[in-house]
Amino acid sequence: MTSDPAEDPNDGEQYHLEVTPDDVADSVLLPGNPERVSKITDGWDDAAVVADHREYRTATGTYDGTPISVTSTGIGSPSAAIAVEELARVGSETLIRVGSCGSIQPGVEVGDLVITTGAVRQEGTSDEYVREDYPAVADHAVVSALIAAAERLDYEYHVGLTCSTDSFYAGQGRPGFEGFEARGSDELVAELQGANVLNFEMEASSILTLASLYGLRAGAVCTVYANRTTGEFRTAGERKAAATATEAVSILAEMDATADRAGASHWHPGLQIDDL
Repeated sequence: MTSDPAEDPNDGEQYHLEVTPDDVADSVLLPGNPERVSKITDGWDDAAVVADHREYRTATGTYDGTPISVTSTGIGSPSAAIAVEELARVGSETLIRVGSCGSIQPGVEVGDLVITTGAVRQEGTSDEYVREDYPAVADHAVVSALIAAAERLDYEYHVGLTCSTDSFYAGQGRPGFEGFEARGSDELVAELQGANVLNFEMEASSILTLASLYGLRAGAVCTVYANRTTGEFRTAGERKAAATATEAVSILAEMDATADRAGASHWHPGLQIDDL
């Protein structure tokens, strides 16, 4: 049974984001904090805020001649999924999570970047969409573009698995108020370290899952603010993830153009891009 389209609150201007197809580019960066939007657009050629409602602030402009947008999602997967839903409805096709994270591996240091290839779905939002063993994976071209961007910008980066949680405290093995410890929290970090998971954050797995379900391409890049193995916490390199994702959008445009010229349906490493 399908719903009556007349009852869809997303018909035309989107209900939460308050954007239309004319407001948003094909490629959208997704930070959590609305205050990061201006920090991201500072590095673009031009930009203007096109919508600002609740936790969702959207700006659109260009970088290196490529149209690009940014939409803040707020904290956590429920609000991030709303952003993905409504951006998909207005025609966006490439979504890159841009944020901060905590590393759980000793070699992933504060100020480094983590580029996500796949995510542990330790959040409930994606379970509302699909069976729990459905993988949350990043698009291969987006991962390649993020790596190329980090190389161009000479940033330290790591590539691998992320764990996305619904809780900053108990869900990431931190003590709660007055030392409260959730069941299994004392084992959580060690278990994920043994599985070669690199970091904790709160949105990537839902973004990647929904993108796969809807035939979009998505990825995630986060700056490390905390290292759980050393206890260090610093908001170092805040703009690195934003700069890397922005550069990746330009590189993806080059990759897409190269694939089109070659008559290929997807970009692959056998297709050459100058100076990649």
